[in-house]
Amino acid sequence: MGVMHIPGHEGQKPREVSLKEIRAVLGDCRLCQLCQTRTNIVFGVGNPHARVMFVGEAPGRNEDLQGEPFVGRAGENLNGILSLAGLRREDIYIANVLKCRPPGNRNPAADEVLACSPFLREQIRSVWPEIIVTLGNPASHFVLKTEVGITRLRGRFHQMGHFTVMPTFHPAAALRNPAWQELLEADFRMLGQYLAEHPASDGVAGAGAAGAVGTTGFGAAGVGSDALPRAVE
Repeated sequence: MGVMHIPGHEGQKPREVSLKEIRAVLGDCRLCQLCQTRTNIVFGVGNPHARVMFVGEAPGRNEDLQGEPFVGRAGENLNGILSLAGLRREDIYIANVLKCRPPGNRNPAADEVLACSPFLREQIRSVWPEIIVTLGNPASHFVLKTEVGITRLRGRFHQMGHFTVMPTFHPAAALRNPAWQELLEADFRMLGQYLAEHPASDGVAGAGAAGAVGTTGFGAAGVGSDALPRAVE
């Protein structure tokens, strides 16, 4: 999958296109059937130069109503454990694989992911974070191109080209399972330790600032596009 064409740009490099421009291209999206049942498009929110980007599956009921990702109980859980990693909500950027809520919070359908994922790809290219935290199975499978379950993926970092990826449980699922909540919190402590041991590059200030950026797109760091998520090649 090639880079999405953004008006005014040709062969855009990482961080060249703003999130505002990507949102403008998304517009009142009608690329899949979810446009018929959504209340609001939930694009993403947060620091446009975040060092850490969080990716979830899709908006839930509260997100659909408010037009912002990770609000309601799941958002409260996420906000509460960010401090374990030394982060604040304003430090990070948050988006989902899907921008519209699937009815009944069902899992995303393949055609919905195919239609919507190019926008997430461009968000990742715009923010160009050092670390991507994938929340739950659908987001982790999408970013890591694997069907391995989250219980086996979590607890360690995975390298995908430029990106360090940390899969972990979705905050909503962890609320229903105290054992998962403990593991989720352990993963956030691990993230905090990683951030402390790998400070942002010189000249980049703030906990939410990103480090040095490659200029060869998603094949940066000497890794070919075959080693990267299909949506971010």
